[in-house]
Amino acid sequence: MSAAANERAGGGANRPKIALRGLCKRFAGQVVLDGLDLEIGTGESVVVIGCSGVGKSVMLKCLLGLLRPDAGSVTIDGEELAGNRVARESAMRRIGMLFQNAALFDSLPVWENVAFGLIQAHGMRRREARATAIETLAQVGLGADSADLYPAALSGGMRKRVGLARAIATRPEIILFDEPTTGLDPIMADVINDLIVARTHDLGATALTITHDMRSARKIADRIAMIHEGAIIWQGPAGEIDSSGNAHVDQFINGRAEGPIRLPQADALHG
Repeated sequence: MSAAANERAGGGANRPKIALRGLCKRFAGQVVLDGLDLEIGTGESVVVIGCSGVGKSVMLKCLLGLLRPDAGSVTIDGEELAGNRVARESAMRRIGMLFQNAALFDSLPVWENVAFGLIQAHGMRRREARATAIETLAQVGLGADSADLYPAALSGGMRKRVGLARAIATRPEIILFDEPTTGLDPIMADVINDLIVARTHDLGATALTITHDMRSARKIADRIAMIHEGAIIWQGPAGEIDSSGNAHVDQFINGRAEGPIRLPQADALHG
């Protein structure tokens, strides 16, 4: 567990790095987020788990400002971002993001993908940005010979590594991970998990991950929180999730069809 996580566990009074309070979001009358509350301390790694469609991605998009919540507050270092374009643009320069399936630009070589934020958001000269990109690729286990490849030539695991390199290239204070192990075999998924832990620790970054992969959650989290029906229904240290005492959490982490979480497909099977 990180030092920041230990401090939080001991009741430290530090202001949270990220605070989501009372977040609500509807689409066509359907409630997706329903008063969601979540705080993340500086240097802490929090993983949010939950079934598909429960609001994990919507929560991330509200944090990034890609969606505006119907109600609630989104703050970083105590500064409100919801509805504040200037504050949000400033905050985005301090955030790195590893998208699901890496979301690389197919028309750009690997080094330009990695250097995209350095050039576009930070105004770095291309020659310096290329050198920084190659150094960053080395940090995720890719050699300089990969720099001029295009995404179409990469395996799934290599694409994830390039996506991670892009996320950390600007040395962000906050890194967001959207389903970082989706589509990977178990061995490559574990490699990515190890890289996430190592690189986040190196940067001293605050991390928020959304995933349904419990092996990944257990490995990279200081604290795990679960979303159900648009709200956080349980949160605690990663090592305590097996004894959460919450029936919804127990069903999810053990992958059982039977339990309080009812999916439409499961209801149809029992209909």
